[in-house]
Amino acid sequence: MPFPPPEAGQDYDEAGPVVRPYTVTSGRTRPSRGRLDLVSMVVAVGSAAASVDRTPEQRAIVALAQRPISLAELAAQLNLPASLVQVLLGDLLDAELISISQPYPAGYYHRDTLEAIRDGLRAL
Repeated sequence: MPFPPPEAGQDYDEAGPVVRPYTVTSGRTRPSRGRLDLVSMVVAVGSAAASVDRTPEQRAIVALAQRPISLAELAAQLNLPASLVQVLLGDLLDAELISISQPYPAGYYHRDTLEAIRDGLRAL
């Protein structure tokens, strides 16, 4: 079934209407708070029902985060850019619906160790 012609300013692809990522975050490109890396672990603080007044993307994040999940895995499962998920996570942090932890503190690995790993991988 063909899609109707797009209205002014609306984009389509083979799956239907396309929502640009910045519309989901109201044009914001940085999280409101928190240091969020791809390996940041996210866990919901309350039940998914507590997020009823949130966007569909935020509700999906809370539902997926009922068990610890990384930011990278959230982005992959939601099929959204990680930068967009970071902004959404910042909003959920502000609403106290999730908590975020870093698996390793900053400076955990010594530079020499990282360089040795890199050199070992290159040697393969």
